[in-house]
Amino acid sequence: MKEKLTSRKFWLACAAFLGSMGTSIAGMSHGNDKVTMIGLICSMLSAAIYAAAEAYVDAHRNDGA
Repeated sequence: MKEKLTSRKFWLACAAFLGSMGTSIAGMSHGNDKVTMIGLICSMLSAAIYAAAEAYVDAHRNDGA
């Protein structure tokens, strides 16, 4: 767990998720459905990209050993 909390990938994914959620909330508050959808899609993509990056690192962790 300590590795996750000190990971730059994790904090970048968190920042991307929070920024995307902020965009989505701003879209909802202004009644702009397109901005809301863009925020939601980007928040899902940030989580998916982080998961893919972690899976790639995990898969290649033992290659050099």
